[in-house]
Amino acid sequence: MSAAKKRVAVVGTGTIGSQAAWRLAARGADVVAYDRFAPGHDRSAAGGETRVFRSLHTDNGRYVPLVRHADTLWKQLQAETGRELRRLTGCLYMGPADDPGMRKALEVIAEYGLDHEVLDAEAVAKRFPLHRVDEGDLVILDRYAGFIRPELTVQTAARRAEELGAQIRRYTPVREVKPVAGGGVEIRTETGTERFDAAVVTPGPWVGDLLPDLPWQVNVYRPVSAWFLLTEDHRGGAEAPNFCRIGPNSFYGLPSPDGVSVKLGLFQAHHQPVDDPNRLNRTVAPEELEAFTAVVRRYLPGLNPDPIRFSAYMEGYTDSTRPLVGPLPGCDDIILLAGFSGQGFKVSPAMGDIAADLALEGRTAHSIDFITTLGRTAA
Repeated sequence: MSAAKKRVAVVGTGTIGSQAAWRLAARGADVVAYDRFAPGHDRSAAGGETRVFRSLHTDNGRYVPLVRHADTLWKQLQAETGRELRRLTGCLYMGPADDPGMRKALEVIAEYGLDHEVLDAEAVAKRFPLHRVDEGDLVILDRYAGFIRPELTVQTAARRAEELGAQIRRYTPVREVKPVAGGGVEIRTETGTERFDAAVVTPGPWVGDLLPDLPWQVNVYRPVSAWFLLTEDHRGGAEAPNFCRIGPNSFYGLPSPDGVSVKLGLFQAHHQPVDDPNRLNRTVAPEELEAFTAVVRRYLPGLNPDPIRFSAYMEGYTDSTRPLVGPLPGCDDIILLAGFSGQGFKVSPAMGDIAADLALEGRTAHSIDFITTLGRTAA
């Protein structure tokens, strides 16, 4: 069956689902997408004003080709819509020179020829006075990096999909995704059941609700982001690089697009588990901010240590931290993408394109075996 005639459902129009809807519609599929809220909402993992785009990886260099494919599609989506979804400002990596993550960063740079600069403490103090580094730290500037506008990106990708003919059923929770004997998929909502040739399922933290018999667990956590004002001496930071500290005191940050504040985030060890994604506790207690204040006082002298804003959202991780990408066991017509938190947004256009490959062709030419526990994806 040709892509132009294939009817494909997309369940969830968040970070990856909105991109999958765009890529499917761009390739001529008849697309119907469903969302329990609407594209760009902040009740899952796509909010927070900014997200990191980076070329360099400190864990697995095989992400680099995916990032490069995503980069091409970021440029295409911006060109097609006239919206600035991403701004390249660089990203600083800092951490002990003997930390495995920092050593891996240098290996990835050498393997893929990434545009970078290694800075000493004097250069950091002169060029990036927001930061304080420890003795023995290695500092790397990833030049081809920056920030993404998540809410705008999701809405823009969804709107572009609609312009290309896709339908989006807003405020329509999907209750069941069921394979049909002989091929195809049924999507059941409160208003009825529709049949499709294939379904791309990107339910975010609701994966356990929608697919309770999934043989892999996606654990849902509640990260907190906090925003801090730049001090008087450090104003005007809109073009400053993102940053990521690797090692025992790990955290990351992104200057806000208006240049007057910085968003900070802590890594998974600080995240609380979420028992029910339908009942997220969005209230941030004062004691949850103590770790942020400690980070600011030690490493970020250019910030006022009292936050001006904070928010809680959700992320999903598998036990292996590798996402689930591919057809469900026993049903090639249901393509699942879940458990991407920590790695998803920067490669979301590429993953949307790969989802379209799998739904329309049953395979993809992109190498994703290193990130997924699901099989049968290679061309």
